[in-house]
Amino acid sequence: MYIGINNQVGSHISVFLYKYFEMLKTGNTIVSIYTEMTPNPETMKFVANKLLYPGKSIDFPDESAAGPSPLAKELFAFPFIRSVFIASNFVTLSKTVETNWDDVIPTIRQFLKEYLEEGKAVINEDQVVVKVDTNTVSAGDEDVVVRIKELLENYVKPAVEMDGGAISFKGFDNGTVKLMLQGSCSGCPSSMITLKTGIEGMMKRMIPEVKEVVAEAE
Repeated sequence: MYIGINNQVGSHISVFLYKYFEMLKTGNTIVSIYTEMTPNPETMKFVANKLLYPGKSIDFPDESAAGPSPLAKELFAFPFIRSVFIASNFVTLSKTVETNWDDVIPTIRQFLKEYLEEGKAVINEDQVVVKVDTNTVSAGDEDVVVRIKELLENYVKPAVEMDGGAISFKGFDNGTVKLMLQGSCSGCPSSMITLKTGIEGMMKRMIPEVKEVVAEAE
């Protein structure tokens, strides 16, 4: 029995060493994937030790939108995946209600690990429809809009990304700030609470012109 166990362990070590030296030769990184829960029970954040979409994020709310991303296309092949959100070093996935995360996390982690270690494309940039970064301050912005964008960029955006989502400025009109939520924040009841009690409260305190913060669709 011990000989069998030792042979099995030796086999696993040999496979690991083979993959390790192959990656050294090709320059590919040994990828590790870990998961983080989000405020939305139907979404999970899969974080990699490798950049996926440096400094950017892109949302695929359904399979029909996944054209620019070979990775998203393959993720949608899993029948329980409803949406895919890709950011700098993580992927946020939304599942069907009847699926239990404990049942599928190992499969997704292994898939992502192998996909990234093979160096496959994450995003085909030439297929992405270029959108204006609405969080960036522009020359024509009013003073109040500049302050709103700076607040979003410096305080709100990092916290939202920690929860596996993204937030974009959509507009400011008569005291109302309009924001778009993506990733784990999209369609999540708790994100609406955060929007009203957290973001709205902070903006009202720091920017007197703000009377309300609402979420808008793209």
